[in-house]
Amino acid sequence: MVFYAKGFTYCNFILYNSSMNIPNTEKPRIVVIGGGFAGISFIRKLKNIQAQVVLFDRNNYHTFQPLLYQVSTAGLEPDSIAYPLRKIFRKHDDFHFRMAEVEGIDTESNTVKTTVGELSYDYLVIATGTRTNYFGNTSIETHSMPMKNVPQALNIRSLMLQNIEKADISDDPEERKCLLNFVIAGAGPTGVELAGALAEFRKSILKNDYPFIEREDMQVHLVEGSERVLSPMSSFASEKAKRFLEAMGVKVHLNTLVKSYDGKTVSTVDGRTFEAATFIWAAGVTGAPVKGINGSALLEKQNRYKVNEFNLIEGYNNIYALGDIALMKTSAYPSGHPQVAQPAIQQGRRLATNITRALKGKEMKPFEYRDKGTMATIGRNKAVADIKKMHFGGAFAWLLWMVVHLFFLVGFRNRVVTFFNWTYNYINYDKAARLIIRPFRRP
Repeated sequence: MVFYAKGFTYCNFILYNSSMNIPNTEKPRIVVIGGGFAGISFIRKLKNIQAQVVLFDRNNYHTFQPLLYQVSTAGLEPDSIAYPLRKIFRKHDDFHFRMAEVEGIDTESNTVKTTVGELSYDYLVIATGTRTNYFGNTSIETHSMPMKNVPQALNIRSLMLQNIEKADISDDPEERKCLLNFVIAGAGPTGVELAGALAEFRKSILKNDYPFIEREDMQVHLVEGSERVLSPMSSFASEKAKRFLEAMGVKVHLNTLVKSYDGKTVSTVDGRTFEAATFIWAAGVTGAPVKGINGSALLEKQNRYKVNEFNLIEGYNNIYALGDIALMKTSAYPSGHPQVAQPAIQQGRRLATNITRALKGKEMKPFEYRDKGTMATIGRNKAVADIKKMHFGGAFAWLLWMVVHLFFLVGFRNRVVTFFNWTYNYINYDKAARLIIRPFRRP
């Protein structure tokens, strides 16, 4: 029992959930797991709904993942791409956030079990996204550097700068070569953008900050198992991106699968080796499901929930999945929608509209994905874009990429700070965030 006064005009007693201090309510309770693109788009659309909304996330901030690579390569500070979840929804009525790990779901009692307690729900929305997929390779999982969240991006930044500092004082040619070799596995948008950013770092930073290191001493290798980079995009974008990368000095290795990494040597299936102290794994993701929903609803190979056209998980009547964790098969997308931001954002908005309609006794409307295009940036004035049947490459695509990413950043301050950093970097050929704030130490 907690004493509660409103406007100092009257008093009342409100019952709270004892384990996590959330008010009991007679309104429907909507519980959301995950504060990524899908989760925040869903809750934003629920601003005036007559329901209680509770969000669980292991972090107290939303991460703009498309720009993580700029944090890892010293282009941006993490607060430029992260935004407090409580601040996003501070104007929402009856919204509650709890920073917690969700340990499981009891579908019989409609209860979510977390590290801070248990909470019942009327509607449950799972928007947990993806995690790094190592395809069962323990040596790569143990020694490589993933990049799925802000702490991991900061680890890469620290390791990169630490290795360059070590190389600057080393008089052993083999050690210097290993310290200055950067290998990236996976030539999707993340891998391509990382490789381009490292190549720009070599060009603009080394000669000014490290006069005893020749530019050619730092090598960037991009390893891809398929026959082209950016395989989800058009052949135009793929070829253009490859030419951009090679012109910047990145060594692209196609049809090459990584077999193992021991912390020093990257070995490939075809017998090649790369001596590298920095190996970044960007070769795949898998869904991040929650314990409690299994059986035919969970496709174990992809770790994604099978959902219908309303994002309702197969076999349940009040549990939904959004974004990367949801697998919605349609005639246009027989393998499900791509695991990128736009499907997550659009699904979140449509589900919010549908639940609002359902609470008013109206029928739901099926989700239909509108593909707004795909973009990837390689470097200064170098990007590629596929917009419907149109394909762009070069400075125009780069400007378009900047405008779109600034628009989708959460928070006015983040947009201003990011734009200022990009302008400063463009004018001065500089990356201002090259600080080793938290030195990285391998486990």
